[in-house]
Amino acid sequence: MLKHAVSLLLIVAGCGAFAKDKKSPSVIQSNGFPVEKSAQSVLDEQDYQRALMAYRFWYPTVSAEGIFQGSRNLGAVDNESMFIIAAQPHHVGLTLNSDTPYGGANMDLSAGPVVVDVPPGSFVGLVNDHNQKWILDFGLPGPNKGKGGKHLILPPNYKGNIPQGYQVGRSATNKILVAIRSLPIDGDLKKAMAEMQKVKIYLLNSPNKQMAMFDVTERKSDISLLTWEDNMKFWTSLHKVISEEPLNPEQMAMYGILDNLGIAKGKEFKPDARMKAILERAAKDGKEQMIVTAFGDKRPERITWKDRKWEWAGYISDNGDFMTGSGIDMQARDRWFAQAIVASPAMFSRNPGAGSLYWLGLRDSKGQYLDGGKSYQLKVPYPVPGKLFWSVTAYDAKTRSQVQASQNRAALRSLFELKDIPKDSTEVTLYFGPTAPAGKENYWIQTVPGRGWFTYFRIYGPTEPAFNGSWRPGDFEPATFPKGPGKIGLNH
Repeated sequence: MLKHAVSLLLIVAGCGAFAKDKKSPSVIQSNGFPVEKSAQSVLDEQDYQRALMAYRFWYPTVSAEGIFQGSRNLGAVDNESMFIIAAQPHHVGLTLNSDTPYGGANMDLSAGPVVVDVPPGSFVGLVNDHNQKWILDFGLPGPNKGKGGKHLILPPNYKGNIPQGYQVGRSATNKILVAIRSLPIDGDLKKAMAEMQKVKIYLLNSPNKQMAMFDVTERKSDISLLTWEDNMKFWTSLHKVISEEPLNPEQMAMYGILDNLGIAKGKEFKPDARMKAILERAAKDGKEQMIVTAFGDKRPERITWKDRKWEWAGYISDNGDFMTGSGIDMQARDRWFAQAIVASPAMFSRNPGAGSLYWLGLRDSKGQYLDGGKSYQLKVPYPVPGKLFWSVTAYDAKTRSQVQASQNRAALRSLFELKDIPKDSTEVTLYFGPTAPAGKENYWIQTVPGRGWFTYFRIYGPTEPAFNGSWRPGDFEPATFPKGPGKIGLNH
């Protein structure tokens, strides 16, 4: 705990200072006191810097609140019912994919410990707290390796008896997210959806009241913070979370910064005109900083192969919380949560046999960002080194959600669209652009002019060649090809 607290204080010290132009007049008089006319601008800048730091630190928390509220908007009730979904472009959520069905349960531990009872099978699941901090994995990446088992999540500061026979995780928050994925290994999506309903989630003290599951695949949905992330709603949503959750001793420095901004547990949030302007500016600039970190980062270790433009979607972390030997890697944390939701050690593992592997493709072979008005081709050596399956998904750079175009498809998947690739193939070419290549429509994802886009290349059950560089996909190459019947346009 002490190490975490010291890390946070270092973050405060490093990020809270502001730079002053060396050529500008000093704001301190020769007698040691501030210049009266300059003092207010300095105080405003200090509050802005605090707000900017707070924005980035609490971004995963507000993003989690977006998931919780989006679920409730779909009709889910905390501790009672949860949605399941075979994600499609009309489902907005940070880098959701169509590879596997999802289930998401909002649980409130103030009612007691929660049980997640997972049968044997091809499930991938995790539990994160309200700050998107990892609590435990279950299913294939969990300690039971897909053989099933019961998992128990304990509330903050739980002092009660802990029954035997459970994998136990402790939460620092009352609200937690239980996220489930059911792998359609045989290409049967309906079967995977049905299998997911075999997972039982309930309060330890109410084993007969299991979470009801309902399918929202055909409904439009938004389980993101997109409508909040650049305006005052970010701060009002954060105040709601701070008000509802217990204080975490590891984050006291950050609570103090929020208090300086008027956000504190047990206090009404009523910013005056000055503070409101500062918070609105910080939300706008904070979002821009997050996006730059996600897509414009220059750290050399982001590059997957020196002769390719592919990047790692997230930096390596063996704990799921971006902790290193010297503190929290805030840049890695910002980069991940600007792109995606939830975190666990299994998601960042770079070892053969890991649950899945994620590569980020956002530039063409010349280093230019991918443009929705241009056409590209991607050559993929075959076979792809995965024990289960693989996919390429296209995401809109503004929404970080699946591209919405009249084609109404944003993924090419080995179990579905690409299932008929001949087994003796040595290479498959995929196509991206506003219009379809004649005769290659099944190997094409439509993009939208005027919109930037990026991809995640995912391998499930990756094997050694995916890590040692002996196998790697080509870059996105600008292309011209005979046009098929594809149409241009957003599908709103």
